[in-house]
Amino acid sequence: MDAQERQPPEHHQLVLNRFVAAGLADERVVAAFLGGSYAKRTADAYSDLDFGLIIADESYGDFLASREAFLRRLGEPVFLENYHGGGADFVFFIFADGTEGELALGCESRFTHIHVGPYKVLLDKKGCLSGAVFSGHVPAEAEQIETLRGLINWFWHNLLHHFITPMARGQFWSAYGALEDLR
Repeated sequence: MDAQERQPPEHHQLVLNRFVAAGLADERVVAAFLGGSYAKRTADAYSDLDFGLIIADESYGDFLASREAFLRRLGEPVFLENYHGGGADFVFFIFADGTEGELALGCESRFTHIHVGPYKVLLDKKGCLSGAVFSGHVPAEAEQIETLRGLINWFWHNLLHHFITPMARGQFWSAYGALEDLR
């Protein structure tokens, strides 16, 4: 069986089935999709699950506050990490059965920024995924400038504090380690 025909391992299929069932049962969930290597048809034995959920606008805050409870319906988490970036909310997870993945969250009126590339519709209660194109987050010019400013400030602070200062003190291994970190 080649990568084009690869079926998810049993533990992934179980989590996938639970994900769809949990989405169907939760009235706040409008749609659900699968992205990543499974959607690209490039999955291998090391692939994770890349889930996306579209939440009703009026329920987004409530769902966000209870997202960990939603994930517990899919498996027993040994690792959960919430992340907000690119204007979207994510939860990275690892379950006790070894399943790794991420859950991207978007609201019904604004969701095309939470994913980039192909996807497989798993659930669509209102048809919002019909023809949807996920373009990812495209930062405004002001956001790009602020990000660049922060990176430049970070670089010069760390260069001075973590490289130049240890060099001046003769702490060459510390300076070397800091230089590696700066790369």
